[in-house]
Amino acid sequence: MNREENHILNDGTNNSPRLEIQQSWWGMIGIGEGGREWTMEEKFAKIAEAGFTGILGGLPEPEEAKLWRRLLDEYKFSFGISVFPSRREDLVPLLKQASDFGVNYVNSQIMDSFVIGDAAEALIRELVDAAAEQKIPYFVETHRGRVTQDLHRTVDYVAAIPDLRLTIDFSHYAVAGEMVNDFDQADALFDRLLRRTSSIHGRISNGEQVQVSIGPDAEHPIVKAYTKIWMKGMGYWLKQAGPGDILPVLPELGPPHYAITTDGYGKSLHEISDRWQQALLIKGLFEEAWKLAN
Repeated sequence: MNREENHILNDGTNNSPRLEIQQSWWGMIGIGEGGREWTMEEKFAKIAEAGFTGILGGLPEPEEAKLWRRLLDEYKFSFGISVFPSRREDLVPLLKQASDFGVNYVNSQIMDSFVIGDAAEALIRELVDAAAEQKIPYFVETHRGRVTQDLHRTVDYVAAIPDLRLTIDFSHYAVAGEMVNDFDQADALFDRLLRRTSSIHGRISNGEQVQVSIGPDAEHPIVKAYTKIWMKGMGYWLKQAGPGDILPVLPELGPPHYAITTDGYGKSLHEISDRWQQALLIKGLFEEAWKLAN
């Protein structure tokens, strides 16, 4: 795989490898103020005002494509999409549509956790090769409930597939492995995956729930462990980066039922923390980790 297929390239105006802090469009569901969810245009404006420089979302529906393109261009946002293929035939048309729309990269959750061993490895190879043919940066997310369900098997995939690049989200492995206080036991395995970092999703698990509040000032004791992981992944990426390369990172704080609520599965779900403010805290942690990685 050529470097151009392994890394996101900017428009040539800045030759230094750089961090691109995006916001998750999924994470904007239900976000607003005064009891009202922000409109699409308001969400773009708020994302820009907060200092984010891009969005990870999905391919816009045809009726919304022109509006999405106008807003992305107006705010000079980078744009990645998430896809959920279970076979090559699922991915190829999406790659073509992504290229036509001007998507910067594709984040992939490969379906599903019941595909294991040689079958999973073959599927990952097919998808990585398909993206290389389309010359679109393609990153497989470390996500539970997917082919990457298990930390150990994902390490095996990385060893077997040299071109496999990852979106790092270890919150899934923390909760799957019930890593409550630290990651000491998993550090060596995490390290093997971090060497393939091409994107990072900022969600923090306490080892029991996949997404928790880190407090109003990011004071949760597990924060340091995650910041260390992000810094390490950034450092590995920087060692491999060339002129103009971009590392997309983003807070990925989902709405209920990812977000913890006080009312369970009732009709009125009240989140126990301010998801937008939590996203801004994680943005700040990414910025600190980047400074330490350089």
